[in-house]
Amino acid sequence: MYRQALALRPGSADTWYGLGYLLKEEGRYEEALEAYSEALSHGVNQAEEVHLNRALIYSDHLRRDDDAEYELRAALTLAPDYVPALLNLGNLHEERGQRQDALACYDRILANAGGSDARHQHLYFEALARSARLRPPSSIDDPLLDRLQQASADAIRHGHVVRANLLFAMGVVYDRLDAFDASFDAFAKANRCLQRMSGRTYDRVHATQLTNAMIETFASANPTERTDAFGSGAEPVFICGMFRSGSTLIEQVLAAHAEVTPGGELDYLMRLAASRLAPFPQSMVVPDARREAGFAAEYRDHLARLFPMARAGSIITDKRPDNYLLIGFIKRLFPAAKIIHTTRDPMGNGLSIFQQHLNPKVAGYSCALTDIGHHYGEYRRLMAHWKALYPDSIFDFDYDAFVRAPKPALLPLFDFLGLDWDERCLAFHQLRNTVKTGSFWQVRQPLHGNASERWRNYAAHLGPLRQALHDAGVDVGT
Repeated sequence: MYRQALALRPGSADTWYGLGYLLKEEGRYEEALEAYSEALSHGVNQAEEVHLNRALIYSDHLRRDDDAEYELRAALTLAPDYVPALLNLGNLHEERGQRQDALACYDRILANAGGSDARHQHLYFEALARSARLRPPSSIDDPLLDRLQQASADAIRHGHVVRANLLFAMGVVYDRLDAFDASFDAFAKANRCLQRMSGRTYDRVHATQLTNAMIETFASANPTERTDAFGSGAEPVFICGMFRSGSTLIEQVLAAHAEVTPGGELDYLMRLAASRLAPFPQSMVVPDARREAGFAAEYRDHLARLFPMARAGSIITDKRPDNYLLIGFIKRLFPAAKIIHTTRDPMGNGLSIFQQHLNPKVAGYSCALTDIGHHYGEYRRLMAHWKALYPDSIFDFDYDAFVRAPKPALLPLFDFLGLDWDERCLAFHQLRNTVKTGSFWQVRQPLHGNASERWRNYAAHLGPLRQALHDAGVDVGT
């Protein structure tokens, strides 16, 4: 209908804008950029918002961060105090490891707090939360803590997600001050906010049924022989596991290698499963070699567009943790695919999930310790199935062993990937690449051996997690 309207009135800037928005939602990003460009050329109102939308496409979906920065600065040229552009520019600086540049953006927002544009009041709270993480207080008496407390109370009128972001920031700040009881309390309140925001609870019956469906659908290894040569392209390697199990860390380590291009969290396969293959996995019960070869070719083309500089024979990592759900599907598309499965102590993994703002639509179990424990059991059950089908294609990478002794943990992984040893991989924290996950600051720090044991600081609060893991058949030790 947008196309029909534009045939009648091709100069309608608002119609071009609406078409761009819809195309972006459908994942047709290049077409969306063209539509937004037409909206700008026809004099759309509030052009700074169009530049912002173009920046989000470039940054979040096309990995063209220089273009994203150009669009954000174009928005700020039109409207120097446009808060959404300042906030996203600050976030882009964070992803690039540019701490002071990020703080400068957040400080500009906070300096204008209480301004006249009520539409963006909630973003002032977001800027405060991000600033507190980057510039945390040095003592429990710091006035910033009172400011965060007051902001979290004031933010209620702006919605649960705004308040949750402030509470997550408070949890991080208290953790750094070794105030672990106060930290856990803040994280618990933050997760309750997310639960209220999403309006849904984790469905354990559905989670179990999904695991069963995956196991039944992909009951055996690939029934047909098919080559999946990549021709002139690079080879994808999939990194998956539970969220917060070290997937970003190992991708950053591999990114330091000359033969590896870090792809980050690509949503292509998940989007494919949720749309064109719905209902998934039932649509995969009957293998279709021609269909799967077509999907594989589409995926290769997608990688080639995102990473045109990746050389033939090199590696591109696709690091979306919940792709562990799709390993059977991945092996249908790419029979020779190699998969790095990141693992971590269940207690440490569970706590880290609880302390991270994960999207409830993606990780609906993350807001309650008991749900995390149940989901962890289902994940373990499904991974055991995949490893039984593809024992030579899945490499378990132990996060805890890696932080204790990095090189001995990496050498077998490099052999698995067919990579020569590169000493630069031990200096991964010095890379100046863009990291687009919630771990972008953790992977900029050198390893420290106590990272695996930090959950013990919260042991008094983790009884529900321990019990849920035990009930799911997961050994949690002592």
